[in-house]
Amino acid sequence: MVWGAKLVVPIHLVEIGFQKYAKDRVMIDTLNAGDTINCTIDKVPNNKAARDTITRMMRRDPDIKRSLARAQRMRRQRMHAYVRGGRLWYSRERAAKIAMCEQGSQWSMRFTHDITPDLSSVQQYLTLAKS
Repeated sequence: MVWGAKLVVPIHLVEIGFQKYAKDRVMIDTLNAGDTINCTIDKVPNNKAARDTITRMMRRDPDIKRSLARAQRMRRQRMHAYVRGGRLWYSRERAAKIAMCEQGSQWSMRFTHDITPDLSSVQQYLTLAKS
């Protein structure tokens, strides 16, 4: 490669790439902080990172958040304590999987700008609607 040489990219490739990027980002860019959005899973992603991102965003739903808090409180109440070797040991239940990434699952959440990268990374699997 020669120093100072410019990289020449055909204009049709630049236009296609820009249109795709602009089309994908239209919905997220129009949202304001505090807006309530309804999300629906259209297709379950194959990679674990995207599934985990969707599951993490599902936990922001007020109903799911309330259910998770209640389940945690109930696990704490039902915690089994027993003496072993002269000290107390505890056995806890495993946490319930309330938010699960399955096709057709729906949730609503408040939009904040800190989740914009997460939403844009999994937007191809979701349908977003402003409510």
